[in-house]
Amino acid sequence: MDQNLRERARVAMRGIISAAGYEVSEVDPPLDLSAIKGNECLIVMINDDTDEIREFDSTRYTVKNDEQELSCRKLLLSYDESVRADNSVVWGQKEFMRYAGEATLARVMDKELVLSFSAEPARAEPTPRAEAPAPAGSGISLLHLPVKINRQSAEKIANTQGNATLRFMPHWYYHFVSSGEQVYKEKRIPFDSEGSGAMNAINGSCMGWDLASAIEDEVPAEADIVKPHITKEDASERIFNELVEKLTQHVRLRQVKGDAIFYEEKVIKPEKKNIAIEISQVYVPVWQIRGKKIVEINAFNGEILTEPMDEGVEIL
Repeated sequence: MDQNLRERARVAMRGIISAAGYEVSEVDPPLDLSAIKGNECLIVMINDDTDEIREFDSTRYTVKNDEQELSCRKLLLSYDESVRADNSVVWGQKEFMRYAGEATLARVMDKELVLSFSAEPARAEPTPRAEAPAPAGSGISLLHLPVKINRQSAEKIANTQGNATLRFMPHWYYHFVSSGEQVYKEKRIPFDSEGSGAMNAINGSCMGWDLASAIEDEVPAEADIVKPHITKEDASERIFNELVEKLTQHVRLRQVKGDAIFYEEKVIKPEKKNIAIEISQVYVPVWQIRGKKIVEINAFNGEILTEPMDEGVEIL
């Protein structure tokens, strides 16, 4: 494995495991990381070398922590889809992408990431497509709000019947932290603030919804997944500009000169370097019912949407 690739993967894996509440340290090659959380110990190796993987999988690792000897679970990250390991948890690109995204969201939500190592079987040889059972779902996993409103309930809420389609609408969920201050004529103007919000990735409208309940799960096979029209970079710029306007302060300074009193109006804006924004994509499920009129229902909370969620969008 290329060393630059391995180093980047090590940094990302450290972020994932740290988001799960572990204290993470780097260890000597051919291993990469060790992590401790309470009485749990984890040893991580990022590798594609067959011989080193075989030795890693057959070795028992223990760590001494506060006079207590802990037996370590082994986690292997490999980009070689043919790798087998009978005594280790194996992550490939799919698992790596999944947990990297979940770790980002966990940090945004200020929550602890849950890693279910016991539920991750060792990777087996791929099953021929002709022998694989037909999937019950779409085979597409997205970070989205869970569907709690079924079709019948949505039609009842909408008070209409028609062609009902479940659509997953992309949103950019963001969390920001602002800090710093400016001084103008001895007056201190602080910009300390923190908050979160969501932007519709189709039409750019800002939503007041709480997306903290989002889960990474497979979407139903019959659902439409709508492609975002606004890129992450464009969303970040729009959100930043809106935050600057929100945090901008209009300061009035009072001055006395002789018998006269003067007031000076000054607009003070925060500096870009003092605003940190984390953005992740979250999908919102919506029932769109086309009858005599089009009614859209939030499939998570049953809310009737007063504005359309799309603008002639494309479907995946």
